[in-house]
Amino acid sequence: MYGWIWRHLPGNVWVRALIALVLVLFVIYALFQYVFPWAEPLLPFNDVTVDNQ
Repeated sequence: MYGWIWRHLPGNVWVRALIALVLVLFVIYALFQYVFPWAEPLLPFNDVTVDNQ
């Protein structure tokens, strides 16, 4: 998959590396802004069963 993406990016090695970095940053941004907030209520991390006595 990564090889396919690398072969389809335009430019020389430095331009491809810069475009790949921008793509990775965009994916990270999209995950933190849209995917993780959507999935947070569905995850059991806030189900605390320890009582404070």
